[in-house]
Amino acid sequence: MTNAPIALALHGGCGTLPPEELTTDEWAQSRDHIADALRAGWDILRRGGRAREAVEATVVVLEDSPHFNAGYGAALNADHEHELDSAIMDGASLSAGAVAGARRIRNPVKAARALLERHDRSC
Repeated sequence: MTNAPIALALHGGCGTLPPEELTTDEWAQSRDHIADALRAGWDILRRGGRAREAVEATVVVLEDSPHFNAGYGAALNADHEHELDSAIMDGASLSAGAVAGARRIRNPVKAARALLERHDRSC
């Protein structure tokens, strides 16, 4: 393992609610959840963990938050249901896992990661 610099970036999904539509508490919670997501991934990278583990941990925090257009907080489809997509890739092995149109899955990124791991074992 090298001592190469590490970086982690994220965004909270598409669309932005105008600040006047959020309470002070909701605005603070969304900022806290962004920090929690970054911390979850950063801690894994800092300890020498794999990038895909850090990505999954980061996205899980966003998916569990009601403040972002992912997982729990995602926009509903025309049938008033969550219908979620997720993908995760590994640059070292060039493998990927993805799910599309998933319903009733709290953390689609975990399902995508499971498919990536399954692919890695079958190669």
